[in-house]
Amino acid sequence: MLWLNRNFEVPHRLRAIVRARESSVIVLAALAGATAGLVVAGMGAAVAYMHLVLFGIEPGARLSGQLTLNPVYALVVPCVGGLLLGLATTAIARWRGSEVDPVEANALHGGRMSMRGSLIVAAQTVWSSGVGASVGLEAGYTQLASGIASKIGQAFRLRRGDMRMLVGCGAAGAIAGAFGAPLGGAFYGFELIIGSYAVASLAPVGMAALLGYLTAQVFTPVRLGIETGAISTLTLHDILIAGGLGLIAAVFGILLMRGVAACELLFTKARVRPVLRPMLGGVLVGLMALVSPQVMSSGHGALHLTGIFKLPIAAIATIFALKALASIVSLGSGFRGGLFFASLLLGALGGQLFAVGMNTLWPSLALNPDAYAIIGMSALSVAVIGGPLTMTFIALETTGDLWLTTAVLIAVILSMQVTREFFGYSFTTWRFHLRGETIRGAADVGWIRDLTVAQMMRADVRTTPVEADVAAFRQAFPLGSTNQVIAVDEEGRYAGMVLVAEAHAAELPSVTPLRGILHHANHVVLPQMTAQEAIAAFGKFEAEALAVVDSIERRQVLGLLSEAHALRRFSDASERQRRELLGEV
Repeated sequence: MLWLNRNFEVPHRLRAIVRARESSVIVLAALAGATAGLVVAGMGAAVAYMHLVLFGIEPGARLSGQLTLNPVYALVVPCVGGLLLGLATTAIARWRGSEVDPVEANALHGGRMSMRGSLIVAAQTVWSSGVGASVGLEAGYTQLASGIASKIGQAFRLRRGDMRMLVGCGAAGAIAGAFGAPLGGAFYGFELIIGSYAVASLAPVGMAALLGYLTAQVFTPVRLGIETGAISTLTLHDILIAGGLGLIAAVFGILLMRGVAACELLFTKARVRPVLRPMLGGVLVGLMALVSPQVMSSGHGALHLTGIFKLPIAAIATIFALKALASIVSLGSGFRGGLFFASLLLGALGGQLFAVGMNTLWPSLALNPDAYAIIGMSALSVAVIGGPLTMTFIALETTGDLWLTTAVLIAVILSMQVTREFFGYSFTTWRFHLRGETIRGAADVGWIRDLTVAQMMRADVRTTPVEADVAAFRQAFPLGSTNQVIAVDEEGRYAGMVLVAEAHAAELPSVTPLRGILHHANHVVLPQMTAQEAIAAFGKFEAEALAVVDSIERRQVLGLLSEAHALRRFSDASERQRRELLGEV
C-alpha cells in the first residue's frame, strides 16, 4: 500500500504549461469531475451488488425500497457486517493513511489529501451501506473524488489556491453525479469545500460539476423521485408557513447531530469495546428494519418508493422516527458514512407530516404535501450539511419549479440562521469540534498555522552573559549597534532582554549588574507558535521583541522575533490570501 502515498509527478515542462495557463487548470478540473462521476457510479454499483447478494433482493431494486425483508437477513447481515467492519478497522489502524476530510484539507492543508486514507474511507462507506447500516454514500463519494483530485493537483505541483479549488471540483462532480444536479453540485463545491465564491473558480468548478453529472448519468440516471405537481404562485401565508417549517427543521437537525454524539458517548460510558460497537449498532438497525425496511442503507430507495407518501400518516411517522434513530445508531456505533441523504429523506418525510398536520388543523390552507416534502428536505439538509444555495439549487433541479424554489429559499435561510445562532456547526464541523479541532468551515486558515515563529524569527541573535555589569555591556554593544540583546546564564538559558539604549543611559551607574535592568525575563515565545499566537503574546506582554526559546523548561535561545516583523509577515500573508480568493494571482 506504500505506493498509494508516493508523490508521482508529471514532467516539468507539462507542469509549467499547466501553472502558466488558467485554461489548463480547467482541463484538470474537467478530469476531476469526470473521475468523480465514475466514482459515484462505481461505488453505487458496488453497494447495489452487495444488497443483491447479501439481502437477496431483485436485480435493479433498492434495499430501502423494499416493503418487506427476510427477517434472518435483516438481522444477521448488519450484525456480521458490523463485526467485520470493527475487526477490519482495528486491523488497519496501524498503517492507514491520515483521513483528511475535503473540508479539513482545504481549511488546514492547502488541499492536500491522503490517497490511502481516502480509499479506506470510501471502502468503509461502501461496506457500511452495503451491509444495511443507515448511512449515506455521499461522504464516501466526496472523500474519494476529492482525494483523486488532490492527487492530480499534487502530480502537477499546483499552487495552494489551485489545489484547494481542484479538491472542490472533485466534490462538486461527485455531488452533481449523485443527485443529478449540476448546479447543486457546483454550489456544494463553492460553499462547503472551497468556502467561497470567486470568478476565477467559476469555470473549473462548473465544468467539473457538469462532467460529473454527465458521466454518472451514463451509468446510473438519477432523480430524487418526488413529484410536486404544478404550483402557480406563492401567497404570503405559503412563505410564512415555509419559514415555520424551516425553524422546525433547524431544531430537528440540531437534535439529530447531537444525537450521534450522544450515541457515541453512550457506547463509551457502557465500556463497549470499539471493535464490537458496529456489531451492536447493526443488531439495532436490523431490529428496526423488521418494522420498516426503509431505515436501511442510505434511503435512496425509500425516497424513490412511489407509494411512500401515499402511506397512512402513522406509517410515515413510524418510518420518520425509525430512520432518524437508525441513522444516529449507525453513525454513533462506528459505521462510516454521512447524514446527507438521510437528512433529505427525513426532511421529505417531515415535510409531508407537517403539511398533513397543518391541513388537519386548518383545512382551508390546502397545503400540497409533496411541495412541503421538498421544502422540508431542503431545510433539514441545510441544517445538517450547510450550503443554502446548494440545497436551493438541488430543489430547483429536482422540481423545475421556480415558485416552489422561492419557498425553499425562505425555509433554507431561516433553518441555516437558526442552526448557526444556536448550534454553530454543520455535521462535518461538529465532528471536528468533538475531536478538538476549531475550524468552522473550509475557508483557508491553514496558512495561519503554517506561518510559525520558527519561520519568522531571526536566528542571528546577539547574547551577553547575565553576570556581566553595565560597563562591560557598553563596551561590547555601543549605541547604534543593535536595539536589544538577549542575556543568558552560565548554561546558556534565557535570562531576559537588555535594551541597549537603557544600558547606555547617563544616569545609570556603570557598575550596575545587568540582572537589575532585565526585561521580559519570564516572557518568551516558542518556535511552534503561530503568527497569531505570537502577535497576541506581544500585546499581552507589552513587548516590542521577544526571545524564541526551544521550550519553557530548557529555555535555550533559538532566535529573536520583533512585533513589527511578525505583523508585517502576517499582513503580507493575509493580502496574498485575499488576492487568491479574488482570483487576482
